[in-house]
Amino acid sequence: MKVRIDTGRCQGHGRCYDLAPELFGEDEEGYGTVLDGGVVPPGGENGARRAVANCPERAVDVLKEGQEG
Repeated sequence: MKVRIDTGRCQGHGRCYDLAPELFGEDEEGYGTVLDGGVVPPGGENGARRAVANCPERAVDVLKEGQEG
């Protein structure tokens, strides 16, 4: 499983990195970034799903195996 952020939709609310700091960070302007190429480590699935569900702009996506980021 991988995560990605659609930078065109992200408005910098920071919900992703507040809820799943092991998966997301922030850039110098406060916009979300993915860590480690977006790869979700074992046990990180719930954090990824929480970030998706709580993004006001729906800018966070979960990619399943075989999907391109």
